[in-house]
Amino acid sequence: MSNVLSEEKRQPVIALGRLGWPLRRIEKETGVRRETAGAYLKAAGVAVRPPRAWGRRPPAKPANEMSPDSPPISKPANAVSPGLDAGTPPGDPPDPAANQAPTHADPVAVPGRSPTASACEPYFDFIELSLSKGRNAKAIYQDLVDDHGFTGRYQCVKRFVRQLRHRSGPQSSAVIVTPPGEESQADYGSGPMVRDPHSGRYRRARMFVLTLGYSRKAVRLLTFQSSTRIWAELHEQAFRRLGGSTRTVVLDNLGEGVLKPDIYDPALNPLYRDLLTHYGAVALPCRVGDPDRKGKVERGVGHAKNTPLKGLRFESLAEAQAYLDRWEQNWADTRIHGATKRQLAAMFAEEKPALVPLPIEPFRHYQFGDRRVNLDGCVEVDAAYYSAPPGWIGRGVKVQWDDRHVRVLDPRTGQLLREHLRQQRGGYRIPEEDRPARTPRTTEQLLARCARIGAHTGALAEHMYRQDGGVVIRRIQGLLSLARKHGAALTDDACAAALEIGVPANPDRFVRGWLERRPQLTLRQVDPIIRQLTLYRDFIDNKSQENDPE
Repeated sequence: MSNVLSEEKRQPVIALGRLGWPLRRIEKETGVRRETAGAYLKAAGVAVRPPRAWGRRPPAKPANEMSPDSPPISKPANAVSPGLDAGTPPGDPPDPAANQAPTHADPVAVPGRSPTASACEPYFDFIELSLSKGRNAKAIYQDLVDDHGFTGRYQCVKRFVRQLRHRSGPQSSAVIVTPPGEESQADYGSGPMVRDPHSGRYRRARMFVLTLGYSRKAVRLLTFQSSTRIWAELHEQAFRRLGGSTRTVVLDNLGEGVLKPDIYDPALNPLYRDLLTHYGAVALPCRVGDPDRKGKVERGVGHAKNTPLKGLRFESLAEAQAYLDRWEQNWADTRIHGATKRQLAAMFAEEKPALVPLPIEPFRHYQFGDRRVNLDGCVEVDAAYYSAPPGWIGRGVKVQWDDRHVRVLDPRTGQLLREHLRQQRGGYRIPEEDRPARTPRTTEQLLARCARIGAHTGALAEHMYRQDGGVVIRRIQGLLSLARKHGAALTDDACAAALEIGVPANPDRFVRGWLERRPQLTLRQVDPIIRQLTLYRDFIDNKSQENDPE
């Protein structure tokens, strides 16, 4: 050996080698190069590393292993560490039996118990209950020692828990059995990649799945967008394809169907609720965070994602839907279900007569929203105005509308207040019973505000209200907004010009145009313009009289 170590450095190297430390660890601990340490270990008869295990740390000896619950091993006072005794030759290995402590894996003889039985057998029920709660072996061992007087070791509990877990297998779940036509489950899932006709790029489509609870027959529909109306329309298409509806529809708490999740009294979307009522069904939202309640539709979504649609792309939504329908007919309906051990098509043939018959007319889908009744007693829908009953001015109402009707509903009870036919933009629908017998107090306050702007503004507002009634309230409010924008003086001058020429058909438009074109003119400067407009009006009247055939 080129390097000769002193006795103080040589003895620790040999002792650590006998403990099974690798050369790199010995070098890091003692500072002796591993080549030198390896030479001294070979000379002392200590194996440097196991065969065919270059760089691997050998397993620890049982004598060096310590269990978490093991008491410290006492050592006699005259005992000397192996390899450090000056009287022991360096080349003689110590006796392995002298340094070994009894392991806890060895069975301990207990009176009244079979030598092969585990010490945990009397506590089987407690350990099984603790495992069902998710507790691990360490926590179970601590509970046994503290509460049940367990005298065994932790290794015994760990082995018993390992065997019990292997014996129990995966956790079982209950299968919800429903009679034919009683229940269906609905949910959204991710569909295939389909080219978007608007952007020209591929995007992920959404897949709507409705699964019958008895036969597991599923209807899968693809769509790009999702809304309250689309959610309701997809249900209607699914019912039409099945030839009937179920009495209960189980769904999760997505916003298209449930406005306020609650296990006892959920607030359903009005459109979705009315659709199910039309088809004789009732919605049953799941408990929040409990998807197992609708596990049949969850499995139907996963089956379609992983089997027919995995890795496919389609050029149009119609092409993807046709492919999915063909797979549904040829493969999904003809398979043998794993739980029922029967064919889906045969079970659906039994369930179809039990479905609720479809109504004669399809459901009329509508839009809905919240509106506030204006001072004219009307609510606005698509720039058209529809009256509410007297006494609702300034209050909020629920409004439903479709292509033919507009319905005003009481927000608290849902009672129908008024139903109107749709009007064109700018049109009014006010029945005679909704017209006030006298001027409302809010309208009187509005006219008084116009009078405070100026005498001409107040006179024009009074003339407009006497001529057309409550339908001009919004136009009078427009005069007030013009006064805030252009000032009271210019607005009053413009109203004076409108009164001078005889109040045109739309005075508010005339005043707005006058202010936007000539905001700097005063009443004195506009007199020549008014005279010219008056002469032009007289000229037009004379022409119309000459052309009159009478």
